[in-house]
Amino acid sequence: LIVNDEPITTYDIESTMAEGKMNKNQAVGLLIDKALYEQSIKENNITADIFDVNEYIEKLANANGMDLYAFKSVVKQKYGNYEVFENEAKDAVIRQKLIQRLVKGQLAIATQEDMELYYEKNKEQFSTSKFYEVMQYTSKNKASLISAIKNPMIIPDDVQRDSTTLETQKLPAQMQFLLNETKENSFTPIFTANKQFVALFVQKKQGSSALGFESVKAKIFNDIMSTREKKYLKDHFEKQKLIADIKIVR
Repeated sequence: LIVNDEPITTYDIESTMAEGKMNKNQAVGLLIDKALYEQSIKENNITADIFDVNEYIEKLANANGMDLYAFKSVVKQKYGNYEVFENEAKDAVIRQKLIQRLVKGQLAIATQEDMELYYEKNKEQFSTSKFYEVMQYTSKNKASLISAIKNPMIIPDDVQRDSTTLETQKLPAQMQFLLNETKENSFTPIFTANKQFVALFVQKKQGSSALGFESVKAKIFNDIMSTREKKYLKDHFEKQKLIADIKIVR
């Protein structure tokens, strides 16, 4: 196909079918959407630099009740390759900039009522364990703590290790996020508390408890607006298909 003078090859179609496990019509539709999207970005001269991306990531960290350093540590643990997350963040920034250019105030902003309704309908997304059985490692020497994490069988003298059970409701939002994102038999990222470096080894998670609305309100707002942005773009490009110059070559 050719979409506004941009070719979509049979290789593109076959690759998309294989990667997305979809049929030919679905792959073609997806590739046309992608072509129109990228053309729109070029036409509107939309770009995202490292400062834009860092600002977006910082807002995500704040929405989860965390400082930037701790948030990045959790993301690195979750993604393995931090560059993948940065690319996703860059894509999100570009999408938001394009929407701002296209919408010009037409997109409805999520209200308190919208957020409360979303919370009630999706409580399973905002749940955490009631209790965490953890082994707490603390030290004033970060290098020693890192050494203990790498080899828990050999604990340096300046690293203290204590077994404890933490109750979710008594923890601040940042600690709830850290523990919720850390798998059993894994260490949390290193953080600071009481002028010491701390890491928790999560041994076991018990029970299930819903996070309070206020603690997840910022995240809910982001989720709702992201969904509305994507729907707006989908509707926009469905209309663009009607007026685009799309030629079927073979």
